[in-house]
Amino acid sequence: MSDSLPSLRELLATAVEAVGGAERPGQVEMAEAVHSSIRTGDHLAVQAGTGTGKSLAYLVPAIRHAVANGKSVVISTATIALQRQLVDRDLPRLAKALTKSLKRTPTFAILKGRRNYLCLHRLDGPQEEPDDQVLFDPFAVSRLGREVGRLRDWASDTEVGDRDELVPGVSEQAWRQVSVSARECLGVSRCPIGTDCFAEKARAEAGKSDVVVTNHALLAIDALGTAQVLPEHDVVIIDEAHDLVDRVTSVATGELSATAIAIAARRSGKLVTDEVADRLVEAGEGLAMLLSEAPAGRLDDLPEPVAVTLQAIRDAAHGCVTSIGPDRKEDPEASTARKLALSALEEVHDTAVRILDAFGSEDAKLRDVVWVSGDINAAGPRPVTLRVAPLGVAGLLRERLFGENTTVLTSATLTLGGTFDALAKQWGLPGKQRVGVKAEGTATDKEPSDDIRWTGMDVGSPFDHPRSGILYTARHLPPPGRDGLPPAYLEELRELVTAAGGRTLGLFSSMRAAKQATAELRDKVDVDILCQGDDSTALLVKKFAENPQTCLFGTLSLWQGVDVPGPSLTLVVMDRIPFPRPDDPLASARQRAVESRGGNGFLTVAATHAALLLAQGAGRLLRSMDDKGVVAVLDPRLATARYGGFLRASLPPFWPTTDPEVVRAALRRLAAAS
Repeated sequence: MSDSLPSLRELLATAVEAVGGAERPGQVEMAEAVHSSIRTGDHLAVQAGTGTGKSLAYLVPAIRHAVANGKSVVISTATIALQRQLVDRDLPRLAKALTKSLKRTPTFAILKGRRNYLCLHRLDGPQEEPDDQVLFDPFAVSRLGREVGRLRDWASDTEVGDRDELVPGVSEQAWRQVSVSARECLGVSRCPIGTDCFAEKARAEAGKSDVVVTNHALLAIDALGTAQVLPEHDVVIIDEAHDLVDRVTSVATGELSATAIAIAARRSGKLVTDEVADRLVEAGEGLAMLLSEAPAGRLDDLPEPVAVTLQAIRDAAHGCVTSIGPDRKEDPEASTARKLALSALEEVHDTAVRILDAFGSEDAKLRDVVWVSGDINAAGPRPVTLRVAPLGVAGLLRERLFGENTTVLTSATLTLGGTFDALAKQWGLPGKQRVGVKAEGTATDKEPSDDIRWTGMDVGSPFDHPRSGILYTARHLPPPGRDGLPPAYLEELRELVTAAGGRTLGLFSSMRAAKQATAELRDKVDVDILCQGDDSTALLVKKFAENPQTCLFGTLSLWQGVDVPGPSLTLVVMDRIPFPRPDDPLASARQRAVESRGGNGFLTVAATHAALLLAQGAGRLLRSMDDKGVVAVLDPRLATARYGGFLRASLPPFWPTTDPEVVRAALRRLAAAS
């Protein structure tokens, strides 16, 4: 059927005309590369700058392939904002525009993990007793009751049961009362409300759609699990691919806390004898006592008392599972209680086993990293927790993603230090790529999966970066310290903000630094300063965009999630190079593992992490063709350190300077012209 369809260029031209745009060289180049990748089966990594029109560049060849072959194409994103853009705006317009050319209307659906959908059976069943932190707080209990009541009212109105459609939302505690994970689900055949299940309806809709929009987390769940979660497909397109490794790592991270053990014991209490349940309770209390005295941070060795306690938890959880016994044909309410208990017990058991197995190997052979997180004395529900995460996910992605589907990875930020090498290695792709060169990746003798072939290409950006933006490095400032922002940094920031007349997005390496800058500058500048945490991030960004004489200061989510085109944003300031904290358990373990194999752990892990965030932060400046401005990095190491060249090569090619007077004059001119 493919031969009878219009060519890719014809469909792309139709699509661009329908959305009122104009074809761009980078968009055409990317669309043709995606089309070629789908035809040949070779994987593709495409860096496409903001304004390229990359969504159309991958959607058009994806839709053409799906219609021609009768198979779904999966599109995975990292953020809800992009999912909504695709499902609510891009795909409806595309489907309408391409109907005549394709002789039928392309179909699409959004699919999320089961926990994101309301479970009608759970809603109608007995409510689970809240955990201890809520149980002993009458205000929390009252709020929980009100929220569950809202969910019951909403259940009669919603057609899809998607948590994201509930506005305003509810707490995680309330949502867990009316939802189930895949482990907790009875299954459509056994559930008395299975035919009306929102999650099953979403899966059925996805199964018959040409394009299925999902998220990196569900993509990871599909890759990690034994059962297929996503519908049958042969092509995966990963947008926001710079975030893939972190999202997959997050899904593959296990947690074990006294609270989780108590929940598992409570769920199994009515299904096993008191003696069996009490063993798990006692083991959990023992872990709580040990963790209360443990400092936060990575565990290089497992203390003997912790190991013994984990073994007791493992054995007690297994004892509960054995005591519950095999599945029986029982009434749905009993089946639900059994399923909930087994899910919690198996998670506790499996995580304890995984933590115990993480020790005893040399650094170069480590598979998992274990650390203690949380603060038992901290305000709010943050129980001390043992966490275990994979040292890397390259092997998983190589086998379960690249080994089974044709995969396209795209983002505005994929080349770090000028090449795809850093991210390709994290993804599990073999070989090296040179920017702009369409050459197949080839494996070395040391790399597995040498049958994996891939192409890396940078289709550029429609922006004229040297004419539209300045990269200013404050070389004259002292190196950043550990005790907050030095006075010289605050004075430099004040002068920049004053010259810009507001219009500043301040991206800080910590919330402490963001709050310090906000407190210091509010009395020294004649513009409003908004700080992340003062209100919802979405509302703060809206206020910032609507009033040019405003600054917005914040941390990580602003580095990647702000899209403010126009004169409201002419200055992006980054206080320091965003290296991971030295005590970050996962980053430090990965760095040490690289060094144990003879590599450069700092460049491979810390500098790559920093380069990615710097590029994402700098990408906040130019969001439309008329935008102009300055990216200012207060950290002088960008200009003076040996690794500075690698970091600068990861940034857009702005005109560089270290002269503060030149920058302030440029900002004053932009402010006067606005």
